[in-house]
Parts: sequence; C-alpha cells; structure tokens
Amino acid sequence: MAKSRFRSTTEHTMDSKGRLNFPSRFREVLNQYDSEILMVAPWGKNHLRAFPLPEWEILEDRLMTEGREKPDLANFIRYVVGGVAECSLDKQGRVQLPVQLRTKVSLAKNIMLVGMIRHVEIWDKEIWQQDNEATSENFDSFNEQLSQMGIF
Repeated sequence: MAKSRFRSTTEHTMDSKGRLNFPSRFREVLNQYDSEILMVAPWGKNHLRAFPLPEWEILEDRLMTEGREKPDLANFIRYVVGGVAECSLDKQGRVQLPVQLRTKVSLAKNIMLVGMIRHVEIWDKEIWQQDNEATSENFDSFNEQLSQMGIF
C-alpha cells in the first residue's frame, strides 16, 4: 500500500517555548513511517524542512553517494546536515523547534506549515505570504516544465 503524503497548508501559532502543533493529518502520514521522529533542518534563510526519519535517511544516503561527485555540495551538506535537529512529537502532537533553528529562519509566533509530499515546510507566516505572492505572480513560468512532465 502506498504511503499517504504531506499535503495542504495550515496556519498555526507557536508558543513561547517553540512548540508547534503538528496537524493530525500530518501525524497520520508520519505514523505510516512507524516513527514519531521528525528531522528538522534549515533550508536556506526562509524556512525549515521537517522530514520523517526514513525520508531524511534517504536524503542522507543520496548525499553520501551522489553528493560525493559534486564538491560544490560540501557547504550545503555542512549547512543542512550540520544544522539538523531530531525532534519528537509530544503527547499533544506538538513538535518543539530548537531556538537556533527558529532564529535562523526568523520564525515568530504565526507559522505556516506547508505539506510538500515527502516533507513539511515550516515558514514564518509573513515570509511565506511574500514568497507565495511572488509565486502566484510568476505562475506561468512553470508551464514549460509542467508540460515536459505531461502535467500541463
């Protein structure tokens, strides 16, 4: 049976301790991985990515094999793999984001969780709105790639 995927966007409020509710539909996907562990990594300056542990291990394996052939990826690996944090869900279904990760991507109180099929992006709401608006304005730029994939 195929695994469910992380889909849709939801707004949440992070408390003063950095705890964030992980939506029940996302917890259901996570449960299919037989793990309550999320590997949360910085992904540039705008957001974090949260991977179920098995998906994170696939990413690491690819970096160890294919990444060796690309010396320019050393800084990426240092930034992402060096900055990753193992986070578990608590009994209330919340994940606590370490302060160094919250600070790195300017997470404040209002957070957007974005399902991205195999991982979840964690954005500050204001930064996400700006990025999402820019994507909306340039939406036609995706037509050629989507067409090549047979989607459009």
